[in-house]
Amino acid sequence: MNVAIIDYGMGNIKSVVSALKYIGVTNITLSNQYDVLDTADKLILPGVGSFKQAMETIKRIGLDQSLHELVINRQKPILGICLGMQLMTRSSTEEAFTAGLGFIDAEVTRFEQHSVRIPHVGFNQVRVNPALNLYHEMEGEIDFYFTHSYKALSAQQINQCMCDYDGEFIASYEQNNIAGVQFHPELSQNNGLKLLQNFIERF
Repeated sequence: MNVAIIDYGMGNIKSVVSALKYIGVTNITLSNQYDVLDTADKLILPGVGSFKQAMETIKRIGLDQSLHELVINRQKPILGICLGMQLMTRSSTEEAFTAGLGFIDAEVTRFEQHSVRIPHVGFNQVRVNPALNLYHEMEGEIDFYFTHSYKALSAQQINQCMCDYDGEFIASYEQNNIAGVQFHPELSQNNGLKLLQNFIERF
């Protein structure tokens, strides 16, 4: 099993690598080169920081075209984490309207600050669907670790599981070979490790 973590300079790569090693993944590659990513069995797209800056970087190095070929045309499994999950949607309003990779029919907007603190940081419960591959052998409301100021929403059926933080937002989605989680599984202790294992084994 060869897992490639897509390195475009904006990822929390070290903690993702540690979590993968903990669940027994030994063949881990870090790259943004098409030829290298093409050899991987699974892709992980991490990310922290600005959506706009991330998309500018991804386009500058041609990673958007590589991912479209690998993920859309060739159906290679991919898991987006936090910003990586957002980047696979259609767009974000962070800094200014910015088009995303467009793999998932959802949009990203900033939390409206009412009675809660922004950014949303800490453990929160996700209402999981055990019928989904991501949550195999998991059920109920499960704690995962979040840190983000923007949220994804969609009116479409994208197998989304929701979290509530002054209103509901998409904590995860899953469509065929594409999965994304707003939270950080690599920082979510046993629940996060189980989710990563499900991605490795069931996608």
